[in-house]
Amino acid sequence: MTDENDKTYDVIVLGAGPVGENVADRTAAAGLSTVIVESELVGGECSYWACEPSKALLRPVLLYGEASRFPGVSAAVTGPIDAAAVLRHRDYMVADWNDQGQVDWVTSAGITLLRGHGRLAGARRVTVETPEGETVELTARHAVAVCTGTRAALPPLAGLDTLRYWTSREATSAEQVPGRLVILGAGVVATEMATAWQALGTQVTLVARGSGLLGRVESFASEMVADRLRTAGVDLRFGSGIQMAERPDGPDGEVHVTLADGSRIVADEVLFATGRAPRTDDIGLDTVGLAPGTWITTDDTFTATEIDGEWLYAVGDVNHRALLTHQGKYQARIVGGVIADRAAGIALDTGAWGRNVGTADHLAVPQVVFTDPEIGAVGLSSEDAARAGRTVEVVDYEIGHVAGAIQFDPKYVGRARILVDPERRTILGATFAGAGVAELLHSATIAITGEVTIDRLWHAVPSFPTISEIWLRLLEAYRDRKANSGGGE
Repeated sequence: MTDENDKTYDVIVLGAGPVGENVADRTAAAGLSTVIVESELVGGECSYWACEPSKALLRPVLLYGEASRFPGVSAAVTGPIDAAAVLRHRDYMVADWNDQGQVDWVTSAGITLLRGHGRLAGARRVTVETPEGETVELTARHAVAVCTGTRAALPPLAGLDTLRYWTSREATSAEQVPGRLVILGAGVVATEMATAWQALGTQVTLVARGSGLLGRVESFASEMVADRLRTAGVDLRFGSGIQMAERPDGPDGEVHVTLADGSRIVADEVLFATGRAPRTDDIGLDTVGLAPGTWITTDDTFTATEIDGEWLYAVGDVNHRALLTHQGKYQARIVGGVIADRAAGIALDTGAWGRNVGTADHLAVPQVVFTDPEIGAVGLSSEDAARAGRTVEVVDYEIGHVAGAIQFDPKYVGRARILVDPERRTILGATFAGAGVAELLHSATIAITGEVTIDRLWHAVPSFPTISEIWLRLLEAYRDRKANSGGGE
């Protein structure tokens, strides 16, 4: 270990979110002295303003919807959701935005925590401005890992700097339920927050430039979400954009939103859910020859490809490979091993399934959208396959025809789709849409990552009566199609 006056470490990690924590955990466990630098809360965006608080808002909403539709239970649902109780639960899940628990973990893992804003200052060097106004200079013997994540990307609107608006942070941490909310965007943040706030009592208008929601998932799944949002009372306005937003009566007044077609909406809050940008604009990238505010390109060991010497790593959102916490943590585990092996002079294992290579980023990236209904997707979508010119066989099955789904909800509405490689007879993609499908996703991820053939999947027997029986029904549908086409099975 390094004494407190020694500012040279084996590894410097910029950013103490889940990604940075995992990098530091792996390098410290390998015996490398490691310091992690954080300017905000230890635990990062996911813990306090994204994954954790958003799901804390959404779980009661989804549970309420399921209960209100279930025989024998629906009659007991006699009133609206207790929004104040939901917000208190959200506060509990984020520990009231107190990071002491995560600080304690960092310390217990043998990692040095330095609070402040860290910036690169040349090769293997970092300067940190502490909250007390001091400047600390750090040197890394082996590696610097940039794990600073992303921030909300904002639209190019005039007067935005004087407009009090919401990003995902304000949407997940709001202390009051707004009466009216305009959401600009059609992705995961937009649809999840529309789902949550509408159910908590907000009048929501969602404005999207495109013709639908969630453009990166199968259209059948996104259309189900749109239908449910409309039924819940969300005003969906597709094929439009925002022209102007202002609060003519001051920052505490109503927000007036003018759309591209000239129509106007008056609301209490406006949420910009228009994508993410790398949090690399003020971390000293220029001192090592990279452009500030850009994504950092890496190879599959997550080593920055434009930097000589194999000392700079970009892990998680900042490399723009997969903007998901679980993928960032996966990358972090890879990077921790890469740094440790290089420090020990061990040749890297970078074969197709080597311990030092991020294969999963190319093969099977799972994601759950916690809307009503839930969407779970991994691997290719049918549109992905078409764009790539890949021949696939598309197999669909209505989840509501499965006994376990009927036990879940007698009027269950949902669909499953798998994409099969006709030559290798392996699954290339899977999408599930329906209540409770999030827990189906890992089995699909394993099937794709493990390149399990259809023939072997026949022998993976799902329990009855569970929703996982959808796997059997999909395989039967595939077999029957082959039999009807004369292909046999």
